[in-house]
Amino acid sequence: MNSMLLNEDRLFPAEASTRKIARSLYEHVHNLPIVSPHGHTQASWFAKDEAFPDPAALFVQPDHYVFRMLYSQGVSMDDLEIGQPVVKEPRKVWRIFASHYYLFRGTPTRMWLDYAFEKQFGLKERLSEKTADLYFDSIAEKLKTPQFRPRALYEKFNIEVLSTTESALDPLKDHQAIRASGWKGRIIPAFRPDAVVDPEFKGFAESIAKLGEQNGEDTSTWKGYLNALAKARARFKSLGCTSTDHGHPTAQTADLTEGEAAALFSKIRGGKADAAEQELFRAQMLTEMARMSVEDGLVMQIHPGAVRNHNRLIYEKYGRDMGADIPGPTDYVHALRPLLKRYGNEKNLTIILFMLDESTISRELAPLAGHYPCLRLGPPWWFHDSPEGMMRFRELATETAGFYNTVGFNDDTRAFLSIPARHDVARRIDCAFLARLVAEHRLDEDEAFEVAHALTYDLVKKAYRL
Repeated sequence: MNSMLLNEDRLFPAEASTRKIARSLYEHVHNLPIVSPHGHTQASWFAKDEAFPDPAALFVQPDHYVFRMLYSQGVSMDDLEIGQPVVKEPRKVWRIFASHYYLFRGTPTRMWLDYAFEKQFGLKERLSEKTADLYFDSIAEKLKTPQFRPRALYEKFNIEVLSTTESALDPLKDHQAIRASGWKGRIIPAFRPDAVVDPEFKGFAESIAKLGEQNGEDTSTWKGYLNALAKARARFKSLGCTSTDHGHPTAQTADLTEGEAAALFSKIRGGKADAAEQELFRAQMLTEMARMSVEDGLVMQIHPGAVRNHNRLIYEKYGRDMGADIPGPTDYVHALRPLLKRYGNEKNLTIILFMLDESTISRELAPLAGHYPCLRLGPPWWFHDSPEGMMRFRELATETAGFYNTVGFNDDTRAFLSIPARHDVARRIDCAFLARLVAEHRLDEDEAFEVAHALTYDLVKKAYRL
């Protein structure tokens, strides 16, 4: 048997005395509630509280970390039934996944999956082609029980609050149903306006028209369009929303006059804008969203730097968000300056910046967050959501921005069962980093305990106004 038992000292320093400090810090924080302020789980899971259908639908189909790796090694996405509303042959899909599980050696995905398999399903033997059916049957059987329904798992995972990410056009019926049910779990939406602020989105003009219809505004005019967005934000806020989320290709911002912005909007809405004008419009909309955040208090998250849908064949066949997004270089210093010139010193504004270009952490992001009162640094994101990425982030950001200009951790995941594992990794890495500072006499041990608690719980609650 290949034992898959998780070592209790995983991710802690190898040196014995420093490891001992890390253990103590981790013991102090590992049972704190999970605050998940940004992610992509589905509100419908908690509204309906139905059993997850099968292991493949739970672990393979929704997780682009999984199927992008399999695809890179020649596994057909059709064989994995990616993009299908229901997995027709789940055991077949699971066997393909299991037979390729070795591909995840050394990756954070492997750690997240092993954690779920052992901690949640009690499986101790490593997943492989030989153990595929054992895994499938064991997981499938437990998924039939009440203890593995979404609401029960939410409570088992000790989640205090979980934010989903919804389009500005979403009617939020599932969030309404959760509230009406009387369940005490706190599931809140985050406002994602990309479909109605990015001209490159398919059906952009139709989406703007729908935005107007939903909010009783004439979105053929610049003023009506902005009013409709403000009303949509208010609707989200009425259901507990505390943040907005902006997945722009770049961090570019602009500060046009009202006349210039109205003229640009008219050209954009008419489909006559070139690529530079589309980018200018997105840039202006980040500044407009910052203005609205000053007014309504919603925290603003900017997730730039991904070249979306890089593989056009995959995009055309399967649609968006199918594992083919690739990081690109990002400029923050010059790109954010128009927005920061206008709103950077506002006391009621919090902007959380995320990065995919690690070269910007010490050069741009930490100095910006270390000065502007409105700026905070989000945790390592997406391709850098790993032990190495987290450690690099702490090393590069702390010297300039400190700990308190960061916002703790968020899991940013579609894979619900990976949430405890991801937070556990973050807590262990932070404790390892703090233990090293203590061992090197750069931080007193009592301070390290305070910082560990802040990084795990306090900072995320404060930053996201939870």
